[in-house]
Amino acid sequence: MTFQDIFKSSFLENVTAVSVLDMALALILSFCLGLFIFLVYKRTCQSVLYSSGFGVTLLALTMITTLVILAVTSNIVLSLGMVGALSIVRFRTAIKEPLDIAYLFWAIAAGIVLAAGLIPLAVIGSVIIGIVLLVFVNRQPHSNPYIVVLQCDSHPHETAARQYLEKMTRRCVVKSKSAQKGMIELNFEIRLKDDNTDFINTLSEMDGVQSAVLVSYNGDYTG
Repeated sequence: MTFQDIFKSSFLENVTAVSVLDMALALILSFCLGLFIFLVYKRTCQSVLYSSGFGVTLLALTMITTLVILAVTSNIVLSLGMVGALSIVRFRTAIKEPLDIAYLFWAIAAGIVLAAGLIPLAVIGSVIIGIVLLVFVNRQPHSNPYIVVLQCDSHPHETAARQYLEKMTRRCVVKSKSAQKGMIELNFEIRLKDDNTDFINTLSEMDGVQSAVLVSYNGDYTG
């Protein structure tokens, strides 16, 4: 063992494992892709309230993933240790919107592919995914579904109200029904013939109808 071997440090040897140019290029590209993902998320957000924090998280996640993959690809021993370290991480934040999961995987995948050196795949793939999301998420359905919450006094009044709903709407389906003495409550899923909702006023004024509520349906209501 020589004098140089005593002071040899594997830590210092890893300093030049990834060049400064590669690091700068990868982080700049990951920032651009993360910013693109953030902008697409902002345009296609389906949450009741837009969360700018989640958008910034997507940007940071892309860059962090790129940083981790750069370290992993430079050292096989480090990659094994990284797998063990990340396996103990647990995230308990609830994802409320299914589409948010797609954005998280998109940010992670973009960071991985970019750090692996497949720059055309990362850029072109992200552009195509962004266009698909912008087209399909912002596409307005032919007819928006609605929920009608109806309270009436008796079965004959229920039958009359249902017949009126079937006449005034393009589609009317009972989603749930609860009955107790002196009151029957029903939830209907309806499809409107047009944008006119004045029929709900007439429905609420029918004999035996206590109340009629029209609610826009987005999949969150269980009825």
